Amino acid sequence: MSKVSVIGAGSWGTALAILLEKNGHQVTLWSHREEEAEKLAKSREHKSKLPGVHIPEGIAITGDLEEALKEKEVIVFAVPSVAVRSTAKKVSPYVNEGQLIVNVAKGIEESTLMTLTDIIEEEIPGAKGCVLSGPSHAEEVSRGLPTTCVVGAKDKETAEFLQNIFMSPVFRVYISPDILGIELGGALKNVIALAAGTADGLGYGDNTKAALITRGITEIARLGIAMGARADTFYGLSGIGDLIVTCASKHSRNRKAGYLMGQGRNMYQAMDEVNMVVEGVYSAKAGLALSKKYNVEMPIIEQVNKVLFEGKAPAEAVKELMVRDKKIESWDSTWTME
Repeated sequence: MSKVSVIGAGSWGTALAILLEKNGHQVTLWSHREEEAEKLAKSREHKSKLPGVHIPEGIAITGDLEEALKEKEVIVFAVPSVAVRSTAKKVSPYVNEGQLIVNVAKGIEESTLMTLTDIIEEEIPGAKGCVLSGPSHAEEVSRGLPTTCVVGAKDKETAEFLQNIFMSPVFRVYISPDILGIELGGALKNVIALAAGTADGLGYGDNTKAALITRGITEIARLGIAMGARADTFYGLSGIGDLIVTCASKHSRNRKAGYLMGQGRNMYQAMDEVNMVVEGVYSAKAGLALSKKYNVEMPIIEQVNKVLFEGKAPAEAVKELMVRDKKIESWDSTWTME
């Protein structure tokens, strides 16, 4: 049994707290709002985000950060990507050298283009930043539906330790050394999901979505490899796996926001209607900036940015993708150049 603190009592943090408690660990769940912590502790249900899911009595719920972090072996960061840096600053005084911190949020910081694990290690000197990612909606994990994810860590011993912490008969965990690739896949798939949702909202079909998923993972992998990540990461759970579920699922807030924009809402109206953090909106600018920094062509992400921030009509963005210069998908050396 390990002592684990989950920082962030949203749907994903609550779902992981439930999973970890069922795995036999001593779990504390922290909310940044004291009133929310008290409400959850009393009702044992996150009525707005995970209705009908019981939060076991064995999970301690608190709004006191020092209490939540005291003598914990593992800290799980489950706050929105835009809150990772500010939360890490608050956490820093209460953690020890070598503290294991597992980031489960998905995003890239727009102002610095840093991954969330790098932000955690910058704000908490001495911490060992790791990541958990993959095709994993909180609504399904909280109900014990079979799910697979991947843990990324800098050394195999840490990865295997965390694998044992999270692994269960309904939650299978793989391990990888490619933290950068895992984080890029998790962040940028949200941008592609906005495009896929927009296509749904426009009334386009399965052919369109398949094209966006396939070409989307190509864009993400192209950037990741240029930045030093491993190619195979993008064709695994945190790459194509997470991209498929986010582009197709009814639970996906990014797909839903895109759908609403395809139906005629602007970005702000769509975000208000989703009523949860739409991470793809925050990662879109960062993804475009990285593509320019590393001189990598990312046409889908470029068009998503134009729809989000320049008022471009979604149908016009799709048309522009379709009439781009002709390209080769793969090259055979037996072909001759004319």
